[in-house]
Amino acid sequence: MAATSDLKPDICVIGAGSGGLSVAAGAAAFGVPVVLIEKGLMGGDCLNYGCVPSKALIAAASHAEAMRSGMPFGIKPVEPDIDFTKVMAHVKGVIGHIAPLDSVERFRGLGVSVIQGTAEFVDKNTVEVGGQKIRARRFVIASGSTPFVPPVPGLDNVAYLTNETVFELKRLPRHLLIVGGGPIGIELGQAFRRLGSEVTILDAGPMLGREDPELAGFATTALLEDGVTLRDHVTVDRVERARNGVRLVLNGANGEEMVTGSHLLVATGRKPTVEGLGLEAAGIKHSARGIEVNDKLKTSNPRVFAIGDCIGDLQFTHAANYHAGLVLRAILFRMTAKRDNSVVPRATYCDPEIAAVGLSEEEACRRHDDIRIMRWPLVENDRAQAERDTAGLIKVISTKKGVVLGAGIVGPHAGELIHPWTLAVTRKMKLNAITGLVFPYPTLGEISKRAAVNYYLPSLASPWLRRIIGWLRRFG
Repeated sequence: MAATSDLKPDICVIGAGSGGLSVAAGAAAFGVPVVLIEKGLMGGDCLNYGCVPSKALIAAASHAEAMRSGMPFGIKPVEPDIDFTKVMAHVKGVIGHIAPLDSVERFRGLGVSVIQGTAEFVDKNTVEVGGQKIRARRFVIASGSTPFVPPVPGLDNVAYLTNETVFELKRLPRHLLIVGGGPIGIELGQAFRRLGSEVTILDAGPMLGREDPELAGFATTALLEDGVTLRDHVTVDRVERARNGVRLVLNGANGEEMVTGSHLLVATGRKPTVEGLGLEAAGIKHSARGIEVNDKLKTSNPRVFAIGDCIGDLQFTHAANYHAGLVLRAILFRMTAKRDNSVVPRATYCDPEIAAVGLSEEEACRRHDDIRIMRWPLVENDRAQAERDTAGLIKVISTKKGVVLGAGIVGPHAGELIHPWTLAVTRKMKLNAITGLVFPYPTLGEISKRAAVNYYLPSLASPWLRRIIGWLRRFG
C-alpha cells in the first residue's frame, strides 16, 4: 500500500527554469494537478546567472559607450565615471524585479505544488524528494545545464569565474581573460571592456564559430574597435598562478606563449545536468551529451519527457519554452507535436547584434541543389543613417522558387528584426509574403523588405515581362 504522504499528480516537473516553469504554469492553468521540484533558485540559469543579468550588464555598458561616442551628433564625448558597485546593483535590481514572477509563492498561487529539494527517480514511475515520493502519470525533466569547465592542467589551482559567478564580482577586473569566443564570452567580453576592463578573448577556433562568418565578421570588427584583444585558433595548454592574477600558457601558430590577467572567465559552453537524477533507475538513456529524446521529446521511459538544456540540443531559454509548449500539447491534448529546430531563432547580444533563423548559407548549400541569396546592407537604410549605426546587413536564403529557408541579420536590434523571418521559416512562406508587407518609414525593419525585393529584380529584365507591359501601355 502506498504511503499516505505519496503525491499522485498528473504531471511532475523537475527543474524550475524557464522550460519547467512554462510546463507547470501551463498545466495548472487548465486545472491539472502539478508538482514542481527545484533544488536551487527558482527561475533557473536564465534569471539568476544567464540571460537576465548579462543583458542588464550589457545595457549598462552600452550607456557607458554612448557617452564616448557622441561626436558625430555634435555632442562632446566624455569618459564615463563608472561606479562598478552600482553597476552590479543595477544587475541585481533587474533580477529582483523579475524574480517574483518566478517565485515559489506565485506558482503556489497558480495552484502548483512546489517542493524545494533534490529530485531522484527511484523506479520508472516514482521520484523521491527528501523522503517524499511522487508517483505521477507523466514526468517532465527540465534540469537545465551547468558551465562546462575543460580539463586544463592547473585550472583547479587558480580562482576562475563562470557565468554563474561573474555577477558576484565586487570590483571591476583590471584585465579579464576569457577562454571561449562563443556568445557568452563575446557578450561579456565587450561589456566589461566598455565598462573599463582590459579584455582578452581566446578560442581554439574562430570567434563566434557557430555563426555565419559573414555576419560574425561585423561583430569581431566591432570588438577590435572597442579595444578587445581577440586570439583565435589558440589552445590553453595550462593555467598558472601569477602575481595578482592568473597566467595562461598558450599554443598557437607562433608556438608557446603566455598571457597574464587579473581575472579568468571560463566561457567554454555548458553541459547538460544529468547527474544525481537517478535516471538509471527510471530506465532513461543518457550520456554526458544529455538525456536522449525522440522528436516528440520523449525519453526511453514512455512516461518521461525531457526539455531544454538537459537534452544537449539548443541551449536557449526560448527553445526550452518552445519544448514546453510541445510537451503540454502532447500530455494535455494527446496531440502529435514534433520539435523542429529550424524554427527556433538564435541571437547574440553583442554590438552589433547577430540573429539568425532557419538554414545558414552553408547548410542550405548542403541540402538544396539551387538556392538564392539576397542581401541588403544597413548603410542603405535611412534610419540607420540617421542614427549613424550602419555596420551590418541582412542575408536571406531561399529556394529557387522563393520559399524562405533561413535568414541572418547583423546590426542594431537584430534580435528584434529577425521576427518576421522566424514566421516565414515556421510557415514555409515565400518571399512575396514579406514584399507585400508595409513597413513604417523610417525603420530598420525596412531592410527585410529590401532584401526580399532583391529576389524579384532579375525578373524585371525579362523580355516577356517588358513586352506585356508594353502591350498594356497601348490601352492608355
